[in-house]
Amino acid sequence: MNPRLLAGALLLAIGMVAAPPLSVAEGLPDLGEAAQSEFSPAMERRIGESIMQDIRRDPAWLDDAEINAYLNRLGNRLAAQSTDSRQEFEFFALKDSTLNAFAMPGGYIGVHTGLLLAAASESELASVLAHEISHVTQRHLARLVNKSGQGQATSLLAMAVAILAARSSPDLAVGAMMAGQGASIQNQLNYSRDFEREADRLGLVLLERSGFDIRGMSGFFERLQKFGRIYENNAPGYLRTHPLTTERLADMGNRIQSRPYRQAADSLEFQLVRAKLRAQEGSPRDAVTEFETRLRERSFAGAESAVRYGLAQALLRDGKPAVAEKEIAELRRLKVQSPMVETLAALLRLKQGDPVNAVKLLREVQPRYPQDRAIMYGLVESLQEARQYPDALKLSVDDLLSYPSDARMHALQAKTYAMLGQRLQQHRAQAESYLLQGQLALAVEQMELAQKSGDGNFYEQSQVDARLRELKKRLADEAKEAKQK
Repeated sequence: MNPRLLAGALLLAIGMVAAPPLSVAEGLPDLGEAAQSEFSPAMERRIGESIMQDIRRDPAWLDDAEINAYLNRLGNRLAAQSTDSRQEFEFFALKDSTLNAFAMPGGYIGVHTGLLLAAASESELASVLAHEISHVTQRHLARLVNKSGQGQATSLLAMAVAILAARSSPDLAVGAMMAGQGASIQNQLNYSRDFEREADRLGLVLLERSGFDIRGMSGFFERLQKFGRIYENNAPGYLRTHPLTTERLADMGNRIQSRPYRQAADSLEFQLVRAKLRAQEGSPRDAVTEFETRLRERSFAGAESAVRYGLAQALLRDGKPAVAEKEIAELRRLKVQSPMVETLAALLRLKQGDPVNAVKLLREVQPRYPQDRAIMYGLVESLQEARQYPDALKLSVDDLLSYPSDARMHALQAKTYAMLGQRLQQHRAQAESYLLQGQLALAVEQMELAQKSGDGNFYEQSQVDARLRELKKRLADEAKEAKQK
């Protein structure tokens, strides 16, 4: 994450109008003026959006529609139990083997793939998301920033950058703190212990209301703590950004003991997502061997479907789609019903040069999963491979009426226009895709290409001219704003 981008965004937050006071969780110290936020929710969202533009261009960004969709379904199930119904959330995964998760301004919550794989149950994963959701709904970052409002702006910015950077990279956080006034910054970071206890307590409530096993929270934190003791010099990043004390563990234990036991089974989706991630680890051959060994030894604790799905993914990665088809047949025999199985089955057809049957398969299952984005992407891509360009275009046009902010679908539409030889529409669609990804300069460049294409009618050309003027003005405004900082 680019610390200069964070600092620039946070400069905008200084001196903003006051927001309504926040309630303080029972039993926590009154943080006084820190709860009277000058860091408005609208500004938090704006800062979060700015940071996300940078994250989406980072190599660690996991551009996987199925994994991110799962995280958003799980996260929003928890967030729906929060008293703050106005807060929007976006959950996303990063390719990183470390055990970490982080909340950013505006409701953006990142989860490292290492943490997804380390969670022993869905309740454990849900406990981490519930904890991060509570950091957002209680506006801990805003309260932490405002607590230091009496100091110099340099210290304020250095502290805020350190906090944000720590959510994704503890090493970067150390560098950010060293660049500022270290002792003052660390003193402010110590307030996070109170925030951690508040997030624990509210997170437990979200877990319970959502039907998960609340013991998942204490169990996961206890395992993290043991891991940290064994590898003292390489403690999980989550412990470094979320200080875990004996007092916190005891407080969680006491609260959990007073509640009735509730067993919560893992969802099939949780198992499939983890199998998909596991299939991407190590070499393709090693991944295949691992899943084959688990099947042979029947070490899958009732989750045979997830192991067979993971084996199919590993075989695909190993360049053996025909062999992977046998695992899909086994999943059919086991009567496994999941859109993730269907998209994999279609991809195997594509890899074997059979786009027509890939289209047929996805058309058949799409009515069963009308809101599944991965199926829609797969169907457009399969239609393109089958050279059914008019059908692919119609599907993307209809889809964007319901999902106008889908950058990936705009990019797929641009590719379809290119295959149809419609250059103006190709560059126009690609411009919208770039714009939704926060790449305004590239969007302007694409609109200029659309303007020069010469193959649009008067109406289309007029639309491009108007949109280009709008985007150029926005680019000029951003450049002017940057000079004023």
